[in-house]
Amino acid sequence: MARATTLSRAAGRLGRSDTPTASPSSSKRANDPDRTRADILEVAATHFATHGFSGSRVDEIAAETNTSKRMIYYYFGSKEGLYREVLGRRYNEIRVLEKASGFEDDDPEVALATLVGSTFDYHQTHSDFVRLVMVENIHRGENIGEVPGIDSRAASVLDVLRKLLDRGIAVGLFRTDIDPFQLHMSISALCFYNVSNRHTLSRIFSTDIASPEMVAIRRTNVIDMIMRWVKLNP
Repeated sequence: MARATTLSRAAGRLGRSDTPTASPSSSKRANDPDRTRADILEVAATHFATHGFSGSRVDEIAAETNTSKRMIYYYFGSKEGLYREVLGRRYNEIRVLEKASGFEDDDPEVALATLVGSTFDYHQTHSDFVRLVMVENIHRGENIGEVPGIDSRAASVLDVLRKLLDRGIAVGLFRTDIDPFQLHMSISALCFYNVSNRHTLSRIFSTDIASPEMVAIRRTNVIDMIMRWVKLNP
């Protein structure tokens, strides 16, 4: 009887070790794959923006998200696939911002100023987007062309600007010779530079470019420059 009891206890211990109970966090992740993907993409964005593509490690991203390299490869196929997904997600966010701002229904002048201000704010609050774009340019844009839907997103940007310019032209407010692509590049360049070069500018000119006061001044100047260029009678 004693031997049977001992064997029973041993079997119970063996059974417990062979079938570990899943932790609450892992169970939640297993039941919410969308959340798991989103968590991985957020952490990966920080790694790629900070360390570049080559310097980022999938095992470190997995560790920070309490997942595994195997799970990341399951969701994204490869490190390149993860990086491209991060790029596409960030580019899509700024497109969603443009649509959500409601500027298309405003007076053309107000609408353009709103668009420029929103774009400036996005760059300021998403410095990782700026760094990711810089990383991708170091790689000569070899990945961005592989992001699904990137062409249609680009076309939608120009379509929005073209319609906005046409509305301003129709009421005699905007110049007729403004190209939507040139307008997009100018807005992007002015909003991008303040973030991409904030550290070097701050050091060279002994001025905190990222201070709230300096950001507010620069935001006003950027909007003013675009509006003076586009308006028929600035």
